[in-house]
Amino acid sequence: MGKKQIAPYQSFFQQMPDNEEHAKEDKPEKAGVGSERQGEQIGDMGSVITGDGKHTITCLTIIGQIEGHYLLPSQNKSTKYEHVIPQLVAIEEDPHIDGLLILLNTVGGDVEAGLAIAELVAGMQKPTVSMVLGGGHSIGVPLAVAAKKSFIVRSATMTIHPVRMSGLMLGVPQTLDYFQRMQERITRFVSEHSHIAPDRFYELAMNTEELVMDVGTVLDGEDAVQEGLIDSLGSLSDALDCLYGMIDKAKKASEKKQVRKGAKSSKK
Repeated sequence: MGKKQIAPYQSFFQQMPDNEEHAKEDKPEKAGVGSERQGEQIGDMGSVITGDGKHTITCLTIIGQIEGHYLLPSQNKSTKYEHVIPQLVAIEEDPHIDGLLILLNTVGGDVEAGLAIAELVAGMQKPTVSMVLGGGHSIGVPLAVAAKKSFIVRSATMTIHPVRMSGLMLGVPQTLDYFQRMQERITRFVSEHSHIAPDRFYELAMNTEELVMDVGTVLDGEDAVQEGLIDSLGSLSDALDCLYGMIDKAKKASEKKQVRKGAKSSKK
């Protein structure tokens, strides 16, 4: 019989070994470029474990629509939040994963599902970098700014608009109040994780002079950086260099902390 296939993040989820000589913890296997294993990782979960030999990172894609509590039609490209959430937990807990690169090309989607993912990314201790490719629209904006450092390519755009809802709605003041409170939650999150002021973000969302059939503002890459929404213009290599630099800095800080702990324990 061949070797048993081990899933990514094995160090966190693997079964307890039968005896001590097999108890050694293995690093998650990095699939080679173009390999069958890498194809399976990308096809199944939209993510891949990779690295440059010195650093091991997970690349996670958020594309199409964010699928939340309701299933989208089968012809829609979507990112399912029930797939992304456990991946983020596994990445944070796996000691062999050094950092996370998030690639975004999304039209938006379920607000609560998008905010849930954004909150998890923002709460991670490991280095995280996001990059907007193509588009980071609607709820994609909080997802883009949730990482510790955000990039956008020059040709990408981001649409900022008010919260909207499809389906049956009650025409009562409470409904409008609910929309307003949800908009405030989004505005607060974006302003706390970027350099844009809450009033300016709200002003862009309520702009009535740009979109013909809608309310809001479309920002291209340069505009998104100038408004303070995104940290930097850049390419994939810029995002990777930034992430590797953050990882090296985090490792040095961790080593210093261990040395201080050792010095304190030796004094005792």
